[in-house]
Amino acid sequence: MNVPLPNVPLPDVPITNAPLPDAPSPEPAATAENSMLAYRIPGWSRYPEIVPAPADRDWMDTGTKGWANRCLPLRMANQAGWCILNDADFDVIWDGKNALESLKIVPQQKSREPIFANSMFGYGILTISIPFLFRMPPLRNLMVRGPANFFKDGAAPLEGLVEADWTPYTFTMNWKITRAGQPIRFAAGEPICMLTPVPRGELNQFRGEIRNLQSAPELLAGYTTWHQQRVAREKQRMEAATGQRQGVQGHYIRGQGYLGEAGSGHQTKLSLKPFTEAEPPILTRPPVNNLASIPATSKRWWRK
Repeated sequence: MNVPLPNVPLPDVPITNAPLPDAPSPEPAATAENSMLAYRIPGWSRYPEIVPAPADRDWMDTGTKGWANRCLPLRMANQAGWCILNDADFDVIWDGKNALESLKIVPQQKSREPIFANSMFGYGILTISIPFLFRMPPLRNLMVRGPANFFKDGAAPLEGLVEADWTPYTFTMNWKITRAGQPIRFAAGEPICMLTPVPRGELNQFRGEIRNLQSAPELLAGYTTWHQQRVAREKQRMEAATGQRQGVQGHYIRGQGYLGEAGSGHQTKLSLKPFTEAEPPILTRPPVNNLASIPATSKRWWRK
């Protein structure tokens, strides 16, 4: 259905393949208000790596020939947290039943068992033990979920919201196997879990309203101008009949609207700090292997 648009004059806006600009990132000092502590749980022979989530995804680079990288919201979501990396190659096979023993975990290297993977709940759920107890600042929760915009055929990540500022309990990361009877590969070096701090109670403060766009004339004018530009570009593409995608206009990337709107504190990337080794690990026994022995290419299939 075609919706008539208000008669808003179109500005002369150049269409360019705008590169991603570098936005300045604040560098706050470590305080009790922004600390994020990961305490190693005693009794483990090794501990997985925790890294800032990168902006890149292999499917965005190769599967779309880089086109998906022009979507700034995708790239920002990719970076919004820290990833815990899987440290052993293994397959998961589910027979479709609900018993604990219906899920089989098959190591791919005899010298490196997947010690964090187990069947704890049944119903085709793979549980990954997280050998850390996290402590957040007051009134900060921890969203525990699958890596953003990361896909695994045959397995879907489950999400949890943990009050990590007070609880002395650990949590697990869980994946629901959705394809019975087929091996699902969990590769060493790929992200197994993503952690994102969330202020507690913030969502409760919002009050949603549904209104007509005509009640906000300035917003309507900005939307209409953008929409008309987009329709015109699509018409040009169809008339050219080349089937090639047109270059992005880049206004959102630059934090600008067509009529002079500007975003406050606009960001084009996140600069999350890595976890630092404040203390060396206390291992129960010498590890059978370590992450350095895993081929470097094992991490490259999900990020650059």
